[in-house]
Amino acid sequence: MWMHPAKPPRLPFDGLRGTLRQAQGRLWGPLALIVLTLLFCGTLISCGPPHPNHPVIGAKNFTEQVVLGELLAQQIEAKGMKVDRRFYLAGSYICNQALISGRIDAYVEYTGTALTAILKQPVNRDPEAVLRTVRNLYQQRYHIAVLDPLGFENTFAMIIRGDDAARLHIDTLSESAQYTPQWVLGVGYEFEQRPDGLPGLSKAYDLHFKDQPRTMDLGLLYRAINAHQVDMIAGNSTDGPIASFHLKVLADDKHYFPPYQAVPLVRDAALQRWPAMRVAINELQGKVTADDMSAMNEAVDGEHRDPAVVVREFRQKKGL
Repeated sequence: MWMHPAKPPRLPFDGLRGTLRQAQGRLWGPLALIVLTLLFCGTLISCGPPHPNHPVIGAKNFTEQVVLGELLAQQIEAKGMKVDRRFYLAGSYICNQALISGRIDAYVEYTGTALTAILKQPVNRDPEAVLRTVRNLYQQRYHIAVLDPLGFENTFAMIIRGDDAARLHIDTLSESAQYTPQWVLGVGYEFEQRPDGLPGLSKAYDLHFKDQPRTMDLGLLYRAINAHQVDMIAGNSTDGPIASFHLKVLADDKHYFPPYQAVPLVRDAALQRWPAMRVAINELQGKVTADDMSAMNEAVDGEHRDPAVVVREFRQKKGL
């Protein structure tokens, strides 16, 4: 699209593609491309602004993670420190890279996810052994501290509609195997490929589905099953819509999934720079139950409440 020379191009995003094309083939093209790339990368984790003079808390891009990120942030702020929030950082890989690079100082991860998806270790179903392995490897590889669990586990949950479960008398994943060839499965992007995800689960339970899984953002899975666009979804055990939509979590009767305790990950450098961070976050040890987490998720997802307000009320209730 032609632009009047007196008007500078809009950067980045809307004018970036056209500007890059104009830059190619000109004598100043290489320099322009470098400048434009740096401008574009200003929005990315690895090329962002210098680290601020206060902690930065991250979170992945789903409701529970935003709630947990807000929980860490408010705890630290209660110690008199300013906190930056950098939420909605896509999946586990992006959050991990942000933490390693120092673009964030802490976020909440799940031990089974850390073990398999990040640290690439074999699946282990012993919660204490998994926590120990995760702690040791994060410290050895990345100089990152794995603090004490918050008190709840958020495992993957294979979920069907409640009326289907009642009609077919299904309570477990093993019992569902005879029906899955007639069903469409909905999954999140990570679950489809993860070593503790769909491939291993399908093999463990001999699950076969009608079509290829429909992959979508986690927040859309519950809309899809409620609208009968899919018949089973891979959700999370603490998701708020499970109760509000009267859905059924099928029991993992073969104990396929590893433990997924919620644990804060914090850079050693941040703990050394701001010792009060450790004190603040450790006050959350064992304070968050699975029911607490489900209720907060539902308050945000189902009741459309501000996560900051929901977390503030939770902290008051717990005497934090």
